[in-house]
Amino acid sequence: MLISKQIWQSPLPLFFLLVLSSFYPASLSTLFRCFYFQVVLFILVRPFSKNIFRRINKEVAELLWLEIIWLFDWWANVKVELYTDQETYGILGKEPALIISNHRSDIDWLVGWVLAQRVGCLGYTIALAKKSLSYLPVLGWSMWFSSLISLERSWNKDENILKSGFRELNGFHQPFWLAVFVEGTRFTHTKLLAAQEYAVSVGKPIPRNVLIPRTKGFVASVSHLRSIIPAIYDITLAIPKDKPRPTLLRMLRGCSSVDALLDRHLATGTFGDQECQDIGRPKKSLMVVICWSCFLFLSAIKFFEWCPFSWGGVVFCAVFLVLVLVLMQILIVFSKSENSTAPKVPPPSTLKENLLPA
Repeated sequence: MLISKQIWQSPLPLFFLLVLSSFYPASLSTLFRCFYFQVVLFILVRPFSKNIFRRINKEVAELLWLEIIWLFDWWANVKVELYTDQETYGILGKEPALIISNHRSDIDWLVGWVLAQRVGCLGYTIALAKKSLSYLPVLGWSMWFSSLISLERSWNKDENILKSGFRELNGFHQPFWLAVFVEGTRFTHTKLLAAQEYAVSVGKPIPRNVLIPRTKGFVASVSHLRSIIPAIYDITLAIPKDKPRPTLLRMLRGCSSVDALLDRHLATGTFGDQECQDIGRPKKSLMVVICWSCFLFLSAIKFFEWCPFSWGGVVFCAVFLVLVLVLMQILIVFSKSENSTAPKVPPPSTLKENLLPA
């Protein structure tokens, strides 16, 4: 991963909890404990002080999101190499920033979370994302409470959604990251061919490694947030050509991979003269998962002491577990980039209008 700074100028943890919870219904509520707490905070605290709500919600959200980080760091042992200059690395997480990135794989958002966790702003990470993400149980709901800006992929609707979301950020007094995948969808070779055909038809440079960017969301972000966000971090995410593309399914299976300017990286395996920064693998996510596991284990013991054994209960739990596995498999398969819907590329007459003025 390569990061360059531009100044303004002209789900195994959740799966693990679900599996354990399927064996003792009394502990199912532990999965939603953080979410319930967020609901209470939203109702009782946010109306009186958005800043206090955000500070507390940051810690609560991280308790959930660190379990996903544990999946990345400790279960699948995915390695991320970060290339940037020392000065930029030293201020990451210490200032509000707009994060723009290419979209190479199914877990690019998680790579962003990993980097945010390393620099201390995981709970203050916000994204422009499709609306369906906010419907994901627990995880998606938690992101909504953390100011996720949910888009319809229709500019007539999204223009007002963006303006409303940006107004909320005007009072954000802590360093935060606003992430935008400017391609609007995940990269596949089929989508690349379509983008190349479009580029030829309108006389644009033909892309080789990325799709044609959708500029409306980025331009809107620049126009409305220039006064509160001092910098843009331009992230280029690449995967070594001799490694399989990382996916959620591979991570659930514990398959490791290495996520590391694309032509140069594909040819040489490096980002040239940029320094490789040591972002480490903190133990915080591991400790969170261990604490959750111990709590659930003790809850299971108490439940079995209180509830006598019965074959009917065992069958019910087994059927519930199978349903959970099937639903998770379906969710993962349909979330793969090959199954995603590519947004429509704007016609030539409007594409030029969406570009930033010189």
